[in-house]
Amino acid sequence: MHTGDWPKTAEEARAVQERLRDLVDLTDDLPALPPTVTGLDVAYDESDGIAAAVVTLETAGLTVVEARTHRAKAVFPYEPGLFAFRELPPLLAALEGLAHTPDVLVCDGHGLAHPRRFGLACHLGVLTGLPAFGVGKTRFVGTHDEPEQARGSSAPLADAGEEVGAVLRTQDGVKPVYVSAGHRIGLAHACRLTLALTPRYRLPETTRQADRLSRAALR
Repeated sequence: MHTGDWPKTAEEARAVQERLRDLVDLTDDLPALPPTVTGLDVAYDESDGIAAAVVTLETAGLTVVEARTHRAKAVFPYEPGLFAFRELPPLLAALEGLAHTPDVLVCDGHGLAHPRRFGLACHLGVLTGLPAFGVGKTRFVGTHDEPEQARGSSAPLADAGEEVGAVLRTQDGVKPVYVSAGHRIGLAHACRLTLALTPRYRLPETTRQADRLSRAALR
């Protein structure tokens, strides 16, 4: 899907989500620890400009392998549940600039933990064909019990009687994050990778690096 035929209205965008969500495949054939992980994030300026950043890290040492940014104007209005339609065009452009195909995409957002079970991580995964999952800072849908305080503790995130993600404590005593599968990866695997990416901080190093780079690209 190119931006030329990108949805213009919320109704059109929801129809796209409904159509594409049947293409989500949660068959997990990833190595337990893939060689690299690629984080994605966007930053906005006051005039609706977007800077997208993608950063690939070595999974073992979390050192940066390569990074790309892309600046653009938002082509879709601000609408809860439809953020992907604002963020995908510049994110896809930044991904195309990478010299190496990512092993797995880590989104600052959600996958199945979405009202239509098709958040940014699902959308990115389906459009690129790459494994993808989301790590959200806040809950978007569902309810959950509070996980225990120790790093690695988790609780199911449920919505309408369905488990759509996990509430995962990445550091002792800090607020948890919200992990959900997007495409070609299972939830348990996504949680293990999230812990591998958070040796010191609450948020994955992929998100921290991409956030820093996207903000710098706006300056």
